[in-house]
Amino acid sequence: MRLLKRRTMMKALACMGLFAATTVSSNALAQGDWPSKPVRIIVAYPAGQSTDIATRYFAEKLTRALGQSFFVENRPGASGNIGTAAAARSAPDGYTLIMGANGTHAMNPFLFVNPGFDAEKDFDPIVLTALIPFAISAAPNTPVNSLAELIALARSKPDKVDVAIPSVTGQLVLETLKQHNVPLFGVKFKGSADAMTAALGNHVPVLIDTVAATRTQLGKVKPLAVTSQSQLAAMPGVKTAAEQGLNNFTLTAWNVLMVPKGVPPEIQARLGAEMKKILDLPETQKALADLGFERAQPKSSAELATWIQAERRNFGQLIQAAQMKPE
Repeated sequence: MRLLKRRTMMKALACMGLFAATTVSSNALAQGDWPSKPVRIIVAYPAGQSTDIATRYFAEKLTRALGQSFFVENRPGASGNIGTAAAARSAPDGYTLIMGANGTHAMNPFLFVNPGFDAEKDFDPIVLTALIPFAISAAPNTPVNSLAELIALARSKPDKVDVAIPSVTGQLVLETLKQHNVPLFGVKFKGSADAMTAALGNHVPVLIDTVAATRTQLGKVKPLAVTSQSQLAAMPGVKTAAEQGLNNFTLTAWNVLMVPKGVPPEIQARLGAEMKKILDLPETQKALADLGFERAQPKSSAELATWIQAERRNFGQLIQAAQMKPE
C-alpha cells in the first residue's frame, strides 16, 4: 500500500513538473516571438500634436525593424488623461504601448485630483525619445515682429491680448510668461490643429505651441522666440526667450515610450534595444532636429526612472509657482 502511494505521488509530481516546464517553455516562446501581431502605440493627444508627429516616425521605424505593424491610436481628451488611463488598463502583453509625455506623466498628477491612473505605478518607462521645445509666435496680422514688441503690446493692454493654448505645457509657458510681467490672456484649444487654424485666421493674435507643430506653418505665423536653451535648426534665426531678455526662461517638454506595468522584462528589453538602435541612426537624429525636437541623452532604465521622478517634482514646483488650476 505504501509502495503504491509512493508511486502515485511520484507520477503526480512528474506530471506537475512537466506541466510547469511546458508553461515556462510556452511563456518563453511567446515572449521570444514578440511581436507576432500588430502593436498599437497610444497617443493621448490629437493628430498633429508634437507627440503624435514623433510617435508616427518611431512607429514606422519599429515596423521595419521588427516585421510587424506598429500603429498609432490617438485617444485624446481631458488633457491626455483619457488615453493614458486606457493604456494603464491595457493587458501587459507588449501589444499596447503609450508615448508618455511630461503633460500626462509629470503635470497632470498635480492638476487633477484623480486623472484615472497612477503616473508612477501604472507604467514602466522604456526610452526617452526626445525633448520638445516650444515656440512663441504671432499671427499673420498681429503688428509685432519680435518678442520685445509682443511684450510691449501685452504690457500696454494687460490681459487683452489673446494667446492660443493647445496643451497643458503650453499653458505653463503662458503662466511663466506672466511671471515675467507679460500679461497675455490664454484661450484654450483641443489641440495644435485647432490652435493653428485660429492663429492663421487671425482669430487670436498669439500662439504658444511646440516647435514641431509650429514649424509646419513657417512663413505664415511669425515665430518670435523658442523656449529651448539654444537656437534650433528647425527655426533658424529665431532667438531663445532667454537671449531676448527673459532671464532663465527655459521650458522643454518631453516624450518617453512606456508600457503598462507588468509587461515581461524580455519584451521591454527587446523594445528598448530596438528603440536605441533607431535613436542612434544619423537619419533619426537629423529627422528629429528637422522636425523641431531636441535629442535627449541616452539613459539606463534606472536612470530614466530617476529622471522622470525628478521631472515630476520640477514640473510640480513650476505648477505651484504659476498657480495653475486643474483643467
